[in-house]
Amino acid sequence: MENLAMLWGIIGPGVAGALFGAGWWFWVDAVVCSAVQVSFIHYLPGIFASLAALMFNCVDKDAIGNDYYSSYGDDSEWRVKLWLFVAYVVSFVCLAGSVGLLVQDALTDKGPSVWTGVAGVLQCVFVLIRYISNFVSASLLDSLDQYACPDVASPLQWVDILDVPHRGLGRVKML
Repeated sequence: MENLAMLWGIIGPGVAGALFGAGWWFWVDAVVCSAVQVSFIHYLPGIFASLAALMFNCVDKDAIGNDYYSSYGDDSEWRVKLWLFVAYVVSFVCLAGSVGLLVQDALTDKGPSVWTGVAGVLQCVFVLIRYISNFVSASLLDSLDQYACPDVASPLQWVDILDVPHRGLGRVKML
């Protein structure tokens, strides 16, 4: 189980970046393939979902706990929680807005196609899943910190994590 957690901790940020890129790829594909010009209002949910992802990344996970020291005083934990709450509200409003635009596109014939609305929803969902993926991978690495795992794993350690035979070295021992 520790090997799987360490492996996800290593590849998790890459998966998170791929999800973020896939969300924007869906949106760019829908805009480029659209038969009519897509209005700027359709861009707003994805832009604000990306800003919410940036807001999530600004928070240090250790600042949420009770034993965190801050130079701003003892009441800094509520500021972090308020910031996260605002980020969650922004992200879910973006998701609701993209669903609303999907319904609008599906009901009218003059606007963009339904694919543009679906791509907007997929964009918001992938950007939000990206945060969850990144948070879980960072949490798994933090939980394995008690085993003195390095922050950056070398390719030889990847072989060690997978516990497979390595040519010339025999079977590599576990960390």
